[in-house]
This record gives sequence, structure tokens and C-alpha cells, in this order.
Amino acid sequence: MTQRIKALLVHFLTATGAVFAMLAMLAAVDEKWSLMFLWLMVAFVVDGIDGPLARHYHVKKHAPEYDGVLLDLIIDYLTYVFIPAFALFKSGLLNGWTGWVCLIVITFTSVIYFADTRMKTKDNSFSGFPGCWNMFVLVMFATTPHWLVIFGLVVVIAISMFLPLKFIHPMRTERWRMISLPVTILWTGLSGYAAWHNFNISHATIILFAITSIYIAFAGIAQQIFPEKTA
Repeated sequence: MTQRIKALLVHFLTATGAVFAMLAMLAAVDEKWSLMFLWLMVAFVVDGIDGPLARHYHVKKHAPEYDGVLLDLIIDYLTYVFIPAFALFKSGLLNGWTGWVCLIVITFTSVIYFADTRMKTKDNSFSGFPGCWNMFVLVMFATTPHWLVIFGLVVVIAISMFLPLKFIHPMRTERWRMISLPVTILWTGLSGYAAWHNFNISHATIILFAITSIYIAFAGIAQQIFPEKTA
């Protein structure tokens, strides 16, 4: 198998995210939330492995006619933003007008953020919340807080997208990666478990879910508060 074919296969792997997005959307339209999240988790896993594969097989060199970054952003907007926003709106977790506000805030701020060329930091983290609304909405489905809490969190998180706060990339942020990567894998497993069981999970699982979510959300900010010591 030539290097070009390998590079093209990586692009095609990334493109499968669009198929999983459509399957998730079909499930969401029927309000089959568990199935929707399971498809989103499959897309999430693909998104986690296609980047390292793209760098390993040098897709920019061997298949430059396809823009892998653009392809990734299109699919990420569908799976990270558009479908989760729809699910939050239709789920009944929000009350009246707050659903409309959250739907507009999530989709509008995220598309602006995705187009921002300053979204990446020097250590391959994200500057501002990286629009991972799929993770947020899944946690809301699992924990079902009061609608005022969800509304408040959406507003705060949307604002944080445009603040100089660092959010880690579990695979590309080298600092604390030995912790961040296993925690993210655990979070992914817990998410799949919660969705598979229609979010009927034990309090212990919810607590573990909350701990891993808090780590992923605040590890980058902690790194800003406690910067690495330079020699």
C-alpha cells in the first residue's frame, strides 16, 4: 500500500464522522437520545484517532488536495455543536424561552469560535472553550440539573470561548498528558456506558463522571495558574 493510499484512507476515516453525524441526527429527530449519544461517541472516538494518524502518514504531503483541517472542522461543528444543541433544545431539560436562547447562543458563538485562527495555543491546547458542547450536553443528560443551572452554565461557557483561558487537548497537550489521556479515555467509557443504559446510572458513576468532566474542563486553567518552571 502506497503512502498516498494510506493518506487518503486517513481522510476517508475522518469523513466517516459525517455519516455518524447523520445517524446521530436521525436518532435525535426521533428523540432517541441514548442512540444519538452513542453515535456521537463513535464520532468522538474517530476524531480522537484521525489526527495522530494524519500526522503519522503525513497527509498534507501525500494527499494535499484534501484539506484535513477543514474536513475536521465541518464534522466537528455537526457533532460537537449542532446536534448537541438540538438535543438540549428538544430534551425538555430547559424551560420555555431558555431553550431558544441556549440554541441561538451555542450555535452562533461556536461558529464564530471555529473560524477564529487564534483558537490554538503554542502548546497545542485551545484558547477559550473549544466548543465541545457534545460533552457538556451529555453531562447534562446524565446529571439532569435544574434548568436554571443549565442555562447559567451555557451562558458562562459561551463567554469563556472568547476569554484567554486554556483548555487542554488530551492527546496534543504534552503537559500532564500521562494523566489527561487516561482521564479522557475513562470519561469516554463512562459516557458510552451512561448512554447505553439510557442514563440510568448509579450515584457512584455520576460522581466519577463529574470528577473526570471537571478535570478535563479545568486542567488547562490549572496549568495557567501553575505554569511550568523554566530552567
